[in-house]
Amino acid sequence: MPGDNYEYEKRLIQGCLRGKVKAQKELYENFANKMYAICMRYTGNQDDAKDILQEGFIKVYGNLDRFGFKGSFEGWMRRIFVNTSIEFLRKRTRMGFTEEIEDDKIGGSADQSYNKIEAADIMRYINKLPQGYRMVFNLYVIEGYLHKEIAEMLGISEGTSKSQLNKARNMMQRLLSEYERH
Repeated sequence: MPGDNYEYEKRLIQGCLRGKVKAQKELYENFANKMYAICMRYTGNQDDAKDILQEGFIKVYGNLDRFGFKGSFEGWMRRIFVNTSIEFLRKRTRMGFTEEIEDDKIGGSADQSYNKIEAADIMRYINKLPQGYRMVFNLYVIEGYLHKEIAEMLGISEGTSKSQLNKARNMMQRLLSEYERH
């Protein structure tokens, strides 16, 4: 984005708030690819991701007056797109969460293996995860939410969030092991 990012974003947002089509188009062009990547991470499906992208931008434009210029604008948008993705998936399918397990049964992390392969390959493997696993994995590992926040967002217990993450990591570890063998 050109120039001083904060001032540029502020002018862009103010233009959108005044209904300036050029500002709305520019906002979309500056953030669409990043937000589309978020949508793809949650759905694994281009058509669904495009639908969520459109719905997300409608929400962004409709709620710009609530931004208030406190914190990162991109972070604010990311939260809208994550929540829009979750809402979309909730309406469309049963997420398929499994029961919670005790904290002391949760194994180590497979995160070290992720450094050895390309990002596109990791995304392909994330998209192979069952929807409940993928949702928690994305929220925790990629978005950085805490289990308590994930539980609130998804309407599950913290233990279920931890269990889903553990199962997702174990499945990712198996997939990555297969990848490394080939």
